[in-house]
Amino acid sequence: MEVKKIPEVILCSGQKMPLIGMGTAPNPLTPQEALISIFIDGFDVGYRHFDTASLYGSEEPLGKAVAKALELGLIKGRDEVFITSKLWCTDAQHDLVLPALKTTLQKLGLEYVDLYLIHCCGQVEMNPSWQQGKLREFCKQEGIHVSAWSPLGAYKTSWGSNAVMENPILMEIARARQKSVAQVALRWIYEQGTSPIAKSFNKERMKQNLEIFDWELSQEELQKLSQIPQRRTVTGEQFVSENGPFKSLEELWDGEP
Repeated sequence: MEVKKIPEVILCSGQKMPLIGMGTAPNPLTPQEALISIFIDGFDVGYRHFDTASLYGSEEPLGKAVAKALELGLIKGRDEVFITSKLWCTDAQHDLVLPALKTTLQKLGLEYVDLYLIHCCGQVEMNPSWQQGKLREFCKQEGIHVSAWSPLGAYKTSWGSNAVMENPILMEIARARQKSVAQVALRWIYEQGTSPIAKSFNKERMKQNLEIFDWELSQEELQKLSQIPQRRTVTGEQFVSENGPFKSLEELWDGEP
């Protein structure tokens, strides 16, 4: 299969990152051998940025998929792949960070990751139904690149919503453009200067999700998209406690709705 090169962004570190990543969090839980095969499909259709985390349980199968992709000739070297992983909040203490990173590298079977995030930091929930305008403007001013998780509203997961994939405005634009709703949503994110982390374990939809770079939304379409009612999918209620650092949702989200 001919693989088209995905546009890249240069991070403040000087590192180049492909402008769309493949999410690897299995929901529902998926056997490791099945995950390896799915991630190989991701390599095959053209993904070169893979997003994992210690929380997901996908680091080990992803690492095995990288090794298999090298063996199959889908990639020529480790430097052709951008791997992001994340530190879970229980390890966000001075003495626990380095051991957690070493565990991640051991599971991946790699000498390094390209990006290591504190879980829930520069990668945020963002999609046409939760557009994050205020945050994006702040990050733009500060030279911070934003990555968008749940770019399709985590559709058909146990915790997601239909706010993106069944949105009438997105569906109208998709019909008129002869695109999928997912493609319209991902293209909108890309046009905001943000990197979507798209998760599909279906090979045909993986391929479709990469086909967003040779067309653009019109000003009229962008105006329609700006009118979509806004609602976050992940409220963060599990992080609020009278005995914890965040005693209300307003405090957790710094006053954001």
